[in-house]
Amino acid sequence: MDSGDLKIEWARQYMPVLGTIADRFRKDKPFEGMTIGMALHVEAKTANLVKTLAAGGAQVFITGCNPLSTQDDVAQALDRVDGVTCYAKRGCSVDEYYSAMDAVLDAKPDITIDDGMDLIHRMHTSRRDVLTKIIGGCEETTTGIHRLRAMAEEGKLEFPVIAVNDTPMKRFFDNVHGTGESALTAIMATTNNLIAGKWLVVAGFGYCGRGIARKASGLGAKVIVTEVDPRRALEAYMEGYHVMPMNKAAEIGDIFITTTGNKDIINEQHFKLLKDGAILSNAGHFNVEIDGAWLNKNAEQIIERDGIQSYLINGRTIHLLAEGRLVNLAVPKGMGHPIEVMDLSFALQALGTRFIAEHHTELKPGVHAVPDSIDREVASIKLASLGLGIDTLSADQEHYMCSWDVGT
Repeated sequence: MDSGDLKIEWARQYMPVLGTIADRFRKDKPFEGMTIGMALHVEAKTANLVKTLAAGGAQVFITGCNPLSTQDDVAQALDRVDGVTCYAKRGCSVDEYYSAMDAVLDAKPDITIDDGMDLIHRMHTSRRDVLTKIIGGCEETTTGIHRLRAMAEEGKLEFPVIAVNDTPMKRFFDNVHGTGESALTAIMATTNNLIAGKWLVVAGFGYCGRGIARKASGLGAKVIVTEVDPRRALEAYMEGYHVMPMNKAAEIGDIFITTTGNKDIINEQHFKLLKDGAILSNAGHFNVEIDGAWLNKNAEQIIERDGIQSYLINGRTIHLLAEGRLVNLAVPKGMGHPIEVMDLSFALQALGTRFIAEHHTELKPGVHAVPDSIDREVASIKLASLGLGIDTLSADQEHYMCSWDVGT
């Protein structure tokens, strides 16, 4: 076994939920005769999802969804799996990135699985030739769902897509614990900086921001939250975090992590306020939250080391991690979310894909929720793998909870 195979096997040991589903798929072959096109972060955990779909009878074509998140040895190992073709490459140019997407679409997929919606976007713009065969898709992340809902509201989304990101099993575990741990781990591994005692600024208090704030606080950081939603800002305040606008936080923060999914969260006005040695990173999907283009054009880049670009502004040095791309995957030592977390998320992807295969004729074009039964199924398989049991409601309790005419 080479390094890619060893990584995939290591991850497999800690993915019991996906393993249970793979066993079912080998028996039932829900994707027999189907082609699945994927654009995801190509690393060991993703490889186990791909192998699960191939075990279910699918021909799988996959590329990366971020130019810096592919692990080349894993991509090469995947390409050797029967029924799988992998086009992903780390450090690809923009042209290479979209050429690889086109190669996936050349396979004329029946179902797509996206992380960020780039594949679906391309299908609806420059590759409309593939829309006649497609029956549906799944989307993994918050940013992709935002884009899909905007398409659907304008009547531009031409097939059903399952919003895997929006289900409780994804938000509570992947977004909170996965992003929280992996973003901080990547920052610490890349910079060798201490978190304890630092002013750590989290931009956005959604599920990802909550997770980062909670984990950073546990490591001893003094956490500042910036927000545009007054309710989330108040929630952050009630949980004990400092709340202020970014132009104030910029003067205080030692480490910054953006999680909003929006653009220009840290920009020119903030760069000029930052302390000497400030570290900037992004845990949102695309590299638009920190205005790296302004830095490259207007600031003096004084040194570049693995995963860090350093700039001189007004006599102060600031450090940008991973070109402002997804820090937990794009830095050289980034491993992405913990294996056990992605076991749950990829189980949702696998079962969501099966749901599309079996029920696509019942679904109209647009964004659809993961059926609650699938969400609960994933939780139940995980509990069983941990040897944990839970209570069940009696018939009388169920009647009580569903009735309106039973008083106190």
